[in-house]
Amino acid sequence: MTQKNSSFKAPLKSSDIFNRSLIRSRRELIARSFSDYDFLNREISERLIDNLHDIKMSFKKILSMNLCDDTIRTYFKDMFLINQNMAHKMLDGKYGKKVQADEDFLPYKNQCLELIISCLTLHWINDLPGALIQIRRSLKPNGLFMGAVYGGETLFELRASMLKAGIDIRGGITPHVSPFMDIRDAGTLMQRAGFSLPVVSTERITVNYADAFSLMKELKNMGENNALIKGFKGLTSKKFMFAVAEKYQQDYGNEQGRIPATFDIIYLKGWAPHESQQQPLRPGTGKIRLKDALDLKPKSS
Repeated sequence: MTQKNSSFKAPLKSSDIFNRSLIRSRRELIARSFSDYDFLNREISERLIDNLHDIKMSFKKILSMNLCDDTIRTYFKDMFLINQNMAHKMLDGKYGKKVQADEDFLPYKNQCLELIISCLTLHWINDLPGALIQIRRSLKPNGLFMGAVYGGETLFELRASMLKAGIDIRGGITPHVSPFMDIRDAGTLMQRAGFSLPVVSTERITVNYADAFSLMKELKNMGENNALIKGFKGLTSKKFMFAVAEKYQQDYGNEQGRIPATFDIIYLKGWAPHESQQQPLRPGTGKIRLKDALDLKPKSS
């Protein structure tokens, strides 16, 4: 049985970037076939769990946001696990307690979870600082958050090709690909949300496709096509799409005639504050003077 959270259906705000209702309806549509296109979700889920192996702690109450189900069944088989997704059908047959809820409106009590893992969901959040604060508040003291989000260089080849095609065909620029988090902002966001000992890292995954049409079809079946509120509102013409494919091939095609697509992955890790954690020294309490570590002797000419 899936627990539904009806409180997350908030009206659009003037400050919103993404149409969350559109994202949810698209995920409902792709739910049955998603396993045929979830290669990236599977790969990143495994890498998140690999990082978890380095932590010498056990977690009993866990929230999974979009982790691959095979990964969940392997590593969290005997634990109390909540499997959350904003789309009801994406939870069909999944392991654990199932909750339909939006990452913008987490329905959990403060300090009730020990581990929260988010796999490629937070890039669609309108209020990312607020969502991270909710995650931190849901964790018990010394609880852990781990997440993976698409970074700023994701699909830069497709964005550049669409930009050039837009200028040639329409005489202007219209956004077709959603913006992504910059790694320079990730650590700041984690600190603002109140996480202790935040760690941010990044890696790049490149996938080759036959052409731009194959890439865009896969993005659609992954539920990752454009959901910008202020994106292009008209019908996308065949002329524009063929221009995108042509420029993509010209600028990025390899010797085999295939095109690369870059996925920039940012990993986030942070702890809910607890007195047992390592704390920075107060100013003036250090035992080693800075000048003792510096070579202040004048250099000979």
